[in-house]
Amino acid sequence: MELQQTVRKSVRCQGVGLHTGATVAMAVHPAPPGHGIVFRVRPSGAEIPVRPESLLNGHYATTIGTDGVQVQTVEHLLAAVGALGIDNLVVEVDGPELPAMDGSAQPFVSLLYAAGREEQPALRRPLCISETIRVGDEARWIEIGPAAELRITFTLDQDHPAIGVQTASIAPTERRFVDELASARTYGFLKDLELLRQQGLARGGSLDNAVVVGQNGVLNGALRFEDEFVRHKILDVVGDLVLLGRPVVGHVVARNGGHNLNHLLVREIARRDRHRDAAVARAVSHPVARSEGEARHKARVAAL
Repeated sequence: MELQQTVRKSVRCQGVGLHTGATVAMAVHPAPPGHGIVFRVRPSGAEIPVRPESLLNGHYATTIGTDGVQVQTVEHLLAAVGALGIDNLVVEVDGPELPAMDGSAQPFVSLLYAAGREEQPALRRPLCISETIRVGDEARWIEIGPAAELRITFTLDQDHPAIGVQTASIAPTERRFVDELASARTYGFLKDLELLRQQGLARGGSLDNAVVVGQNGVLNGALRFEDEFVRHKILDVVGDLVLLGRPVVGHVVARNGGHNLNHLLVREIARRDRHRDAAVARAVSHPVARSEGEARHKARVAAL
């Protein structure tokens, strides 16, 4: 059994929000056992817990909110938090979006390493997937099934010469996440940029914080990996699974997914987990079930 972890000290950073274009400062602070990941939005001090109930609809990023307060583009930080095994954390932010940094999770990994980590006197509670859960349609879907560890297999099939068909399968342990996923950057198409900005998105997008794909190829230099696009898709899945509030054990398989499908999967996992917990609680509290359970226990003891 693993112990919960938090950061050892507070650290800060700042940057430009990918979608809002606003300069934003953020800090991470230690939190007590069982606290979970919570965003604190300044200046109001409103707190948004990282859990499925806080998830707001969004296609191009992961947004969480409560009581009229929200924070956008949390997925890259959450991916780093999940991969580094941090369970309890306060993320303080002074704007409606986290800084994009370079468009990857690597700056957040560096931030958390600078903060240090310490174990806490409480056990982690993994969420072990016991059945296959699938959302989406024939063209775009994501599913999760039972496995001995978290593994993510993703196929990206896009009709563009710079991307084509890319498939990767990675178990995002801390080491593999840092080496193979963290530096993979978000990406977008130049042809979509004006439309996104008309929708109030990508106002802070630039060649410094995203891979920009033009008609004939990538516009801002060499890729960090030959298959950087699909690696970033896996990174996003890692971050979105952190919304469940517990380390997930299961095999995720996806084809042409995105945040909207990730969010549907997270909500469905959470719904089934609640129903399972409720069923167990009813069985434990029911007198017949309890007496039958006691009888089975006595029979096992007698057999010994």
